[in-house]
Order: sequence, then structure tokens, then C-alpha cells
Amino acid sequence: MPELNLTSAPAHLRHGSNIGQPLTRRDGILKVKGQAIYAADNHPPGMLFAVMAVASISRGRVASLDVDTAKRHPGVVDVMTPDHKPQLAIDPEIKTNPFVFRMEVLQSNEIRYANQPIAVVIAETLEAATEGAALLAPRYETLPALIGLDAGESFVPPVVGVGNPAAHHHGDVEAGLASAEKQIDAVYETPPQYHNAMEPHAIVASWNGDKLSVDMPTQGLTMSLARIAELFGIAHDKIHIRSPFLGGGFGSKGLMAGPPTLGIMAAKLVGRPVKLVLRREQMYGPVGHRAPTRQRLRIGADGKGHLTALDHHARTVSSTFDDFYEPAAGASHSLYAAPAIRTSHDAVRVNTGTPLFMRAPGEATGSIALESAIDEMAWACGMDPLAFRLKNYAEVEPITGKPFSSKALRACYEQGAARFGWAKRSLQPRQMRDDAGLLVGWGMGTATFPALMFQAEARAVIRRDGSGAMEIGAHDMGQGAWTALAQIAADAVGLDMDRITFKAGTSDLPDAGIAGGSAHTATAGAAIHSAGAAVIAKLADLATNDERSPLFGAGNAGVVARDGKLFRRDDQSRGESYAEILARAGVSEVEARGTGAPNPAAMEEYAMHAHGAVFAEVKVDPELGQVRVTRMVGAFAAGRIVNPRMVQSQLFGGMIWGLSFALHEEAITDRRSGRIMNANLGEYHIPVNADVPPLDVITVEEHDPHVNALGIKGVGEIGITGSAGAVANAVWHATGVRVRRFPIRIEELLAQF
Repeated sequence: MPELNLTSAPAHLRHGSNIGQPLTRRDGILKVKGQAIYAADNHPPGMLFAVMAVASISRGRVASLDVDTAKRHPGVVDVMTPDHKPQLAIDPEIKTNPFVFRMEVLQSNEIRYANQPIAVVIAETLEAATEGAALLAPRYETLPALIGLDAGESFVPPVVGVGNPAAHHHGDVEAGLASAEKQIDAVYETPPQYHNAMEPHAIVASWNGDKLSVDMPTQGLTMSLARIAELFGIAHDKIHIRSPFLGGGFGSKGLMAGPPTLGIMAAKLVGRPVKLVLRREQMYGPVGHRAPTRQRLRIGADGKGHLTALDHHARTVSSTFDDFYEPAAGASHSLYAAPAIRTSHDAVRVNTGTPLFMRAPGEATGSIALESAIDEMAWACGMDPLAFRLKNYAEVEPITGKPFSSKALRACYEQGAARFGWAKRSLQPRQMRDDAGLLVGWGMGTATFPALMFQAEARAVIRRDGSGAMEIGAHDMGQGAWTALAQIAADAVGLDMDRITFKAGTSDLPDAGIAGGSAHTATAGAAIHSAGAAVIAKLADLATNDERSPLFGAGNAGVVARDGKLFRRDDQSRGESYAEILARAGVSEVEARGTGAPNPAAMEEYAMHAHGAVFAEVKVDPELGQVRVTRMVGAFAAGRIVNPRMVQSQLFGGMIWGLSFALHEEAITDRRSGRIMNANLGEYHIPVNADVPPLDVITVEEHDPHVNALGIKGVGEIGITGSAGAVANAVWHATGVRVRRFPIRIEELLAQF
């Protein structure tokens, strides 16, 4: 496997620091040439292939499997079942921390959802394993499936998301609604959505005695390592996970799931390396998804268009055996300055794999409902939607009263509207047409996402030849983290990009935290920045305490690291190179570690968010109801921009996902069997190139000193949160039809034309 060594000369002329430069992906050549090694590309000697057999019912039990016939098939080595499998060191039903979820690893014959693994066939070839799985011919004892948002009695979950209260209350909502001159009371529904990353979940597992080597895509190397260690009862230092490249994650690969665990068990059972890769349809079940929601929003406003109250209630689902609840109503916590706000959730249990994190969990589902409702409220008040938002956007977080970067949000509104040409929009719907007679609609939505940060550690090295290295167990899901983090690393140690080696993607490197919550660049970047400062401090100690150095005695004045040299801060004509300092000290290298973590004091005082505003244009055929998005403009304030090229790409991706949310994406469940009927990329609709219009992104300048030392906020998820609502509102403006069930369907428009 080629090492991703970021030491090639940069293909640009650099002016100033590495941070802020629009570098191309440093791993791009490997990917274009097919030399980037993903998990399933690994083939250790003697490797076998494993294929899961999965349930075709959603509730009941497996009555029988024809294991003997499967074993007799040429090439089949073994069949792993609940009665024939390695024993785990801990019950997979036990939840040892809030980020552990129950998994199906053949612990019983009970079926809890469709596509649940019921056996694993291990063979010499993929074809033999696939055919062996088909020969198992399972027979079931079936029970009626619990399906949909009305499947059973609802209940209030103890928490939503990860540890968030199910309800928040600020002010007197009922009094605020009663005093309002204008009110809306509307219900919005969002469907279940499933991860469809280009790279499915995969694992290649090899045991060597009590040592385990794993190739798998993961967004959390250290968390996966810890979960494997407790499941198999082995020490952390006996596990090595390699995950240099991920073909997309979106939250699905953040936590250890059942299928990769089955791959490790299969390798232990047969005593040979085993590869297990999920087929596309098997992604719809055991590896998480976005739960459906039904959201009721009640909003009131006075005669001048000021909000008087906002009440947001969301119903969602979880599995029958575990707890994860989509925190959709939380989207109303931080955007609009109503004097009274209430958010609440309830849930029902259904026969599904446990819903989990999916890009912008809670914010994506909640914001499309909230932004549609705000648009309806603006219309009820006779106001332009932008003017209504400018009148009502929050300058402090409404629930907590903590200040945040509200000026940046206003700048997003203003710059995005100017670029889009919003001032030309008609107030009334169904008033704009193009030259071909198509209805034209313009809509907008506000984008927001919390500026999160986790904990991480990095190791920095300065070598005697003047080069450097930065090591951190970071993850790159395709968003360009290898490049952006290397830019931070180069600046942290005062070297050009071609003089520093950046290593990441394996579990034996310092913990980079999880690549989730749009927090990875801030988290890993802060650790890298800290490690760089620490190693430069060690280097400075060598120089400033050496009488032979031109930096001798500069300890009080301090030094500056730049271009592989240290300079006196008060006299930058006096300096010397790293190589000279280390050579005179007789030291081959200096190394130091640094950590990154959120500042508790800042978190206590400030509310931390990235903001944005998205504007969309749609064209609708007045006879056929066909909707096309023809233009989108997004303006986003997300702190310090490490790499403008990568940031633009991430924001484009979020805007496309928002378009998909509004018009395309939906998993359809067969209510008789509980199976997903469109579990493939042919019928599970996502936008293709022809569906994506020209996109325009503005990165609004923002300096937020409170979020972290580098001022970095995430951009991976915020692009969804305004875009879905913008498209939905544009459809209303084009047609005069307010669709509240997503995705928007042609038949719902035609029924009201």
C-alpha cells in the first residue's frame, strides 16, 4: 500500500502562509491513477471472502437455515451462524458509553428488521460465498411488522441526538401565540434516508495469534479500536487499523457497526484473513440511516412582522431494540428571535435498523420544516421572505441568551441576496415565467450548524536536515482533510509544504478524534497547531540557551518560526536555520506533542455556530409539474478558511444534498414486509449531473476568536441546512402550491394546479 506522503512540491506559487491557499488535493494523483488503496483493495495472502445472508422479513425469527447444502457448495469453507461462531468478550447488547449502539452479530435467531444479518458464508471466492449464501434458503416464523410514524404508542425519549434534552422551553409560547395577529399551524413530513457513499462498508481482517490487523473505512479510528478491543477482549496495542482513504462517510462510518464486526469474527473462526464488503442493498439496514419525521410548527407574529412565539414539535422513530432519536426540533433553537420558543420531541418504535448520524443529523430534517414555516409566516405577514428574516434573525442564541456571530449571518443574507439578484423577486407567487413559458420561482433558506470541536492529539518533529513531520490519526472521507491539515501542519512548524511529511489514517498515530459534526478540521487542526508550537518551543530553547547562537538570550523577547528558520521577534535580522540549531546541539531531531480541545470557558460564555443563506431558482412546467432547479447561490460564514478550494467543494456538496432532500431522496418501505423497496441506486433517487444547476458559493469573511485558536468552523454539513428549504420555498413561489411532505412530488403539484 503506498504511503500518503505529502512531500511533493506544491503546484502553486505561495504567497504568505499555507493556510488560506487554494491548494489542489495532495492525494488527487493517487486517486486519479488508481493507486489510492481503499479497504477492499487489500488482498493479504490466503484471504477468503465473506458474504452476509440477511433477513427478508422485518420481524420474527429464523426457523431454519440449510447450512449443510451451503457447506457442500464448491469453494465454501464455513458458514457462521448463531450456533457456530466465535464468542465475544462482551455482550453486543451492552451499551458501555453514549457512542456505543447495539449491533446484530448473530447473537440469536430473532429478526428485528429487514436486512439484518442472519448468517455469514466464508469461501475461497466471492462467487462461491455469494452462491453459498443463496443456498441457505432461510425459513421464518413471521410476526406483523411495526412500520411508520404511527406504528405504535408514542413516548417522549429521555434524550435526543447524543445527550440532548428532548424539550426546551423559553418564554410563554401559548401567550405569544394568543397575542399574535398572524399565525400559522402547519405539519411537515420528511422521509427515511439512507447512506449511499460510493464506498460501501468493508473490512479486511487478519488475525496473527492474539494480534489483529484491520483494513476498514472509519471516521473514528480510536473509537473503532476501542470498540473492537472490548468486543474481542484484546489490548488496544494488539490492534492495528488502517484507514487512509474513505469513499464517503456522512456519519455512517463513524461508529463500529455489525457487518465489520462479523468480518473480524469470520477471520477468527477460519484462522485466515477474510474480506467482507456490503452489497449496495445491504447498506439499507445495519449501518444507520436518517429517520423519518413529522414536524408541527406553530408560529405567531405581530402586526409589524415581529415573531411573538415559535413552537416546534417533532415526531421520529427508533428501532425496537435501541435508542437514537433524530433531534429535528433543535433546529429552532438558534436562528430566530422569538420571545417565546418551545421545542419538543416524541417517538415510536418500529422494525428498522437503528437510525443514527447522517449528514447534519437533526439540522437537515428540522431546517427544511423551519425554513418552510418561516417562509409561510412571511407570506402571512405580507412581507418579502428576506426582509422578514432580517427583521427576526437572532443576535443572541434565543434559548440560552449567549452571544454569537449574528453580524456574520446578516452579511450572508446581504451578500447572497446581492449576488442572486433577489431584489427583482416578485412578492406574489406564480407571477414569474421564462421565455419558454415555464413558471419561475425564487426561494431562500437560512443555514446554520454548530461550530463543534472534540479532543485530539498530534506529534510534531523537526529533523536535523531542516525537514519536519506531523503525525495524527486523522481521517479523509474525500473532503480534502489530508491537504487542509497538511497546510495547518506546515504553518505550525514554519516550513514550506515540500519540507514536511504529513502522516495520518492509521490507529497507531495520535488520536485525532472523530471526523464528524463538521469538527474534524478544527479538532485535528488545533492539535496540529499545538504540536507545532510545542516543537518550535523546544527548538527555541536549544537556540536561546546556546551562547554560540545568534538567538542566545532571546528567551524573553521570543522567536518567530518562518521558512525553516527561527528569528528574534524584536530583531528579525538575527536568526538561524533549524538545521544549524540541531547540528550545533548534536541532536538528530526534536519532537513534541500537542492537544486540541474546546475551551470550556468560551463555551460557557458564547454560542458557537457557522451561518449561511442559500438562494435558489426553480423552473416548473405548468402542465407537467416537472421541477428543475436552475440556479443556486449560497453565502456562508464559517470562520477562518484553511483551503478555499476544498471549502467550496464541501459547500457545493451540501447544497446538492439539500436539493436532493427537497426533490429526490426517499426510502420507500413495503408496509407488509418492512423491507425497503428501493434499496439500490437505480430507484433510490439522488441528483445526477443533469439535476444539478450552476452553483455559486460566497465565503463571507469572519473572524471568530472564541471557537478555537485557529478560528476554524466546519463546512461539511451547513450547506444542507439552508439549501433544502430554499428549493422548497422556490417551488412554492413558482407554483403557489405549498408542499409540506418531502421530497416534493409532481403529483402533489399537479393535484393543486
